[in-house]
Amino acid sequence: MSFRETPRFPEDISYGSSGGPTFKTYVYEGFSGVEQRNITWSEAKHQYDVAHGIRDRGDMDTLRAFFYNMRGRGYGFRYKDWADYELVDEVIGTGDGVNDTFPIIKAYTSGANTYLRRIYKPIASGFSVKVNGVTVLPATYTLSTTAGTIVFSGGNIPPNGHAVAVTGEFDVPVRFDTDQMSASHDGFQVESWGSITLVELRADEI
Repeated sequence: MSFRETPRFPEDISYGSSGGPTFKTYVYEGFSGVEQRNITWSEAKHQYDVAHGIRDRGDMDTLRAFFYNMRGRGYGFRYKDWADYELVDEVIGTGDGVNDTFPIIKAYTSGANTYLRRIYKPIASGFSVKVNGVTVLPATYTLSTTAGTIVFSGGNIPPNGHAVAVTGEFDVPVRFDTDQMSASHDGFQVESWGSITLVELRADEI
């Protein structure tokens, strides 16, 4: 599959967008009205509508150029979800003195339940790592901004029982959900595109 790390989807357009996590659940209702629910996606796919972020002709021109270069649904790209783009002292694992690789995750807790979301597209700028509550030097680890992992170098592997936490921002890997740009000319210097859907890509698509 084809994914482009740059350019990122225009931030000023994504700022006015709507969307969030989507699950897929089949609901079967019997004659008595009793339901059976089958959760077919254990992992959410995020979906967004960026049409609301288009405010003027300049925004539409920017989006048109981006759409051309992504070849519609052809290429995936980074998207900033302004409603959920930060990690703050997020614990991603606990050291055992041997493991050097820690996938980046974000936890969403509600009562006694916790959903773990895998983060694949962290942003290097401003990213930091703590081991046992102490910020470690960037030279002691490698941050993969394309795979979403922290790999500690030899001699710097977190000791047994030491929590590894990260702080920083991240993007969502997405693609357009159409190959056709359906823009309309609404008046002088005014264009619109009714609905512009972006869908999240799975790990093996990025």
